[in-house]
Amino acid sequence: MEFERLYAPSLKELFIKQLQGLILSGELPMGAKLPSERELCEQMRVSRAVVNGGISELARQGFLEVRPRQGTYVADYRRNGNMDTLIALLQYNGGVLGREEIRSILEVRQGLEHMTVNRAIDCASDEGLIRLGTYVDALAVDPTPTPVQAAEIAFDFQHEMTVLGGNQILPLIYSSFKVPCISLWIRFCRKYGVAALYDNMATLYRFLLVRDKAAASAWIDEYLEKAIRGSQQIYEA
Repeated sequence: MEFERLYAPSLKELFIKQLQGLILSGELPMGAKLPSERELCEQMRVSRAVVNGGISELARQGFLEVRPRQGTYVADYRRNGNMDTLIALLQYNGGVLGREEIRSILEVRQGLEHMTVNRAIDCASDEGLIRLGTYVDALAVDPTPTPVQAAEIAFDFQHEMTVLGGNQILPLIYSSFKVPCISLWIRFCRKYGVAALYDNMATLYRFLLVRDKAAASAWIDEYLEKAIRGSQQIYEA
């Protein structure tokens, strides 16, 4: 058995995490002015370097705005954020996603899947589409995969579609969503069974094989709308 290396976060990382939590929870509302760096040092009992470095990192992530000769303010991260902001949002509260976060992820996934499937139908070779079927087959093996295994397979299926579509950015976007997406697929399998996930994938794959964009698009909307607003919601664990 191999044990994972233990990791102790630095004071700067703890400073960043605490302020991220206060901002994301609303305790530090957008537009609020932070105490001066000297006051933060005294209150949190850390060095000026920790506070200065932490504020610079939070500004880079879109959470804070440093205004010369005015002070540091909580920024509107929805307008100023970037990929690091997204990662912080997904990791907030230990990675336990709330209803709004889940709904938002599913809605983004709906848009991305339409683009991914359309590009795969247009650009993927016949051999590539046949290879994609190995992921579908992996969900149907006996014994049935566990929810965790099934979620990994579902992610690999979706990610491979982005690669087959030929867009250089889409695979990277999917990879950035890997952890939350897998957690939602695990939740789905535990509530509705691996067989339900297999049906979603197998049906979509059949439309991909015959390169039927209209049918694939309609199916994406159908199964994701069930998860967002319909009979297969996954807001509760």
